[in-house]
Amino acid sequence: MRSRHRLIALLGFAALLIPSFVWAQGLPLATATPAGGGATNYSLTVQTLLLLTALTFIPAAILMMTSFTRIIIVLSLLRMALGTQTSPPNQVLIGLALFLTFFIMAPVAERVYTEAWQPLQENKIDFAQAMERAAVPTKKFMLAQIRDNDLTLFADLAKTPPVEQAEELPLRVVVPAFVTSELKTAFQIGFVVFLPFLIIDMVVASVLMSMGMMMMSPVIVALPFKLLVFVLVDGWTLLIGSLVKSFALP
Repeated sequence: MRSRHRLIALLGFAALLIPSFVWAQGLPLATATPAGGGATNYSLTVQTLLLLTALTFIPAAILMMTSFTRIIIVLSLLRMALGTQTSPPNQVLIGLALFLTFFIMAPVAERVYTEAWQPLQENKIDFAQAMERAAVPTKKFMLAQIRDNDLTLFADLAKTPPVEQAEELPLRVVVPAFVTSELKTAFQIGFVVFLPFLIIDMVVASVLMSMGMMMMSPVIVALPFKLLVFVLVDGWTLLIGSLVKSFALP
């Protein structure tokens, strides 16, 4: 129950990011003009409209700053290696990736909740201080996954001044470096996942050619063997366990 409440609080904290920024900057959410007959016309300001539209980018930003990217890519590559086309369906893969993300990010969410969200609710700190505190554990998690060469690349591209510790780098450098590192790691894991199924495909294709059955698709013949091997080795448990352990938790 506490975890569910904390998840709701964190999602609400993210959803209030841009509206709170609007209030902090003193921008009016709407303007009212008198109309005939004692009526009033209400309209949104252009700044508010643009900022509220930017709310649609918050889910993408949150997903790119968590473990979701690596997990969903590896699961997609697994489905391609099995050759099952649309099974498991996209909804199942995304749902599994989301719940694994919640599991992996639980320590980070715990720190954000206790260090940023709770003091903000109790009016002990303002919104700007809450955002600074929430960025600390999130940045620490991302830095634990980033390769040094990726971090150096984006730091040079951003022309940031030299820092003694990586934690001092801004998020505009850490986030793209994190995404790039996650893509590299996901494809490395996907390569390892692909290898045993590729061997099965090659063996089946060689057997069919030696038997003169060149008109039969090796993919169709190899599919039940790949599914059998994957089930016998308890592939889902091995893959999910390896995915979770592949993240370096701060």
